[in-house]
Amino acid sequence: MRITAITVQQRDANRVNVMVDGKYRFSLDITQVVDLGIKIGNEYDNDELRKLEDESQFGKLYARTLEYCLMRPHSSKEVRDYLYKKTLTKKVRNKRTGEIIDREGVSETITKRVYERLLEKDYINDEKFAKFWVENRNQRKGSSMRKLRNELMIKGVNAKFIDNALAESERDDIGELKKIIAKKANKYDEQKLIQYLARQGFSYDDIKSAISSD
Repeated sequence: MRITAITVQQRDANRVNVMVDGKYRFSLDITQVVDLGIKIGNEYDNDELRKLEDESQFGKLYARTLEYCLMRPHSSKEVRDYLYKKTLTKKVRNKRTGEIIDREGVSETITKRVYERLLEKDYINDEKFAKFWVENRNQRKGSSMRKLRNELMIKGVNAKFIDNALAESERDDIGELKKIIAKKANKYDEQKLIQYLARQGFSYDDIKSAISSD
């Protein structure tokens, strides 16, 4: 079987459609075309074409997952969860017939490759993620250190990274309490305000100290 055409996609100038024996077979990004030596006239057997189709899936999933990572930092668990969802079979509508069909997910082998590539490129880094989360989470609204710790634990971050991020941060519960009190004091009487702050993970002593100094 022979590659008969390589055409740039209309929706994405960084990807090309690869035609084999006059029919669309798969797409690749420009870098993959160069790295894999894809040229018009190249001949491949079925096994070789299947490997190239795997490379196509890898390239598309890597690009999507990289975009997910660049939206904001994510923990390694969040990225693994994102990739796991890509392995699941989904119900989709056939654009040509309108029929609901099953679309198989990506293989675990490919998602593992994507994860390892992102890890290698430092797009996944739980130590940096923990610091980002502590410094940016509810920065204006205020968050207790206990709440930040619990959020990071839920996101699967190692306790050592959490401890280091909290220890290095300039945030403290009294300062965070004052942010919240400044915004909530007019909405609650003192007792309800204390109850609200306790639910946010602040200690009773810190709450009383912050309220009395306000």
